[in-house]
Amino acid sequence: MVEWFLSLSPIKQAFLGTCFTWLMTALGAGLVLFFKKVDRKVMDGMLGSAAGVMIAASFWSLLAPAISMVEEAGGTPWIPALVGFLSGGAFLWIVDKLLPHLHPGFPTKEAEGIKTSWQRSVLLVLAITLHNIPEGLAVGVAFGAAAAGYPAATIGAAIALAIGIGIQNFPEGAAVSVPLRREGMSRRKSFMYGQFSGMVEPIAGVFGAIAVVYMQPLLPYALSFAAGAMIYVVAEELIPESQAEKHSDIATIGVMIGFSIMMTLDVALG
Repeated sequence: MVEWFLSLSPIKQAFLGTCFTWLMTALGAGLVLFFKKVDRKVMDGMLGSAAGVMIAASFWSLLAPAISMVEEAGGTPWIPALVGFLSGGAFLWIVDKLLPHLHPGFPTKEAEGIKTSWQRSVLLVLAITLHNIPEGLAVGVAFGAAAAGYPAATIGAAIALAIGIGIQNFPEGAAVSVPLRREGMSRRKSFMYGQFSGMVEPIAGVFGAIAVVYMQPLLPYALSFAAGAMIYVVAEELIPESQAEKHSDIATIGVMIGFSIMMTLDVALG
């Protein structure tokens, strides 16, 4: 099985890797089939751990390889990292201002982005979908980077990133489906909406892999771009949301645990 996976093209590897992260989103959304609500402390801890995973992945899986690639090529290592990182954050900031979305627990009148008459359920799904774009892109770029043959980017590191992103997608799926169920939607519909938020990841993953495979000079910028987009999500959404109910200790411990898991995965497999 491992040999078969390694024999695939990086684009196919990225697709399968992001299908795994989508599956983890669906598993998280599946909690709604058994529970109408999840204890807020548990959810805050899971959201905190998701933030920790993304912070660790942004450095070990994305920024560090980007810097090493430029150093190996004899360039100025901080320039692509800085430009890409800030560009990724700017891109998510623009999308955040334009895409209509609503975070769980907030009234519909506090929806962000362009004003629209879309249903509350759609706005909730779009909020998590916004998180998943940079995550899918990061996995795709990582597999594309591994195929480019740089020592700093390995297939093990790409697999570790896919596993880490998959782990942190579990609470994100629940963060959509459980509030929808609590508001009166059926279990089946709540699950379908929750898992739907992860469908964007295979699309973003394939796009990221194609971009770096066919435009290798952009690779350090692409890795840093994905890192910047992920950190934007962490700072803008995950950490504030995990601490909104004043369970700051639990959320902070979650961040530490998530960071440790992703760091261990990347160092062990990368």
